[in-house]
Amino acid sequence: MPYSDETLTRLKADAAQIIGRYPKARSALLPLLYLVQSEDGYVTEDGIRFCAEALDITETEVLGVASFYTMYSREDGGDYHVGVCTNTLCAIMGGDEIYAELARNAGGHPDDDDNSHGPIRDGNVSIERVECNAACDYAPVVMVNWEFFDNQTPASASELVNDLKAGKAVKPTRGPNQLCTWKHVSRVLAGFNDGLADEGPTAGGPSLEGLKIAKERGWRAPQP
Repeated sequence: MPYSDETLTRLKADAAQIIGRYPKARSALLPLLYLVQSEDGYVTEDGIRFCAEALDITETEVLGVASFYTMYSREDGGDYHVGVCTNTLCAIMGGDEIYAELARNAGGHPDDDDNSHGPIRDGNVSIERVECNAACDYAPVVMVNWEFFDNQTPASASELVNDLKAGKAVKPTRGPNQLCTWKHVSRVLAGFNDGLADEGPTAGGPSLEGLKIAKERGWRAPQP
């Protein structure tokens, strides 16, 4: 459905603010895609058209970018996108088992796990495999709307998804004290601060262990 006049007015004002941050307008395409994703929950045909018109580029150029980057959704995945890391370390530590459990619970097929058919939708939650979340020291890791849930098991991940489906309050292991919706997070990634960036711990014991050992042993980086 095309955007209403009211929605278009709001989006155009936000887009003008985003575009104004860049010396060349087309450089604003990535945050503009987040902007339309924050409106619809995914990048729709109307969203692609809006970005193209805002930047005076073709819809094909917009689609080429939106379809290249995995952080943009091309279908409605609900309020919470659950990404199970199954890259090497997380897989060894149990990531494959976590994904299989969540997929089965959602009525999917764990063996058909290459995401070629898109995420598995389960109510207001979608589930998919993702590449490394850069949190190997907390493996296996699950991310929900790009927030960390560390040291997961099939049981804890299933409980997490069930809580999300039931609308219960869920708190990430690190980061903000609340889990925001996919639309909310997309707006933040478009460049609009929600004031939550400084909440909660950003690094825990495992991440800081190397620094602790270096200080205890007096290790220093080589001087140039």
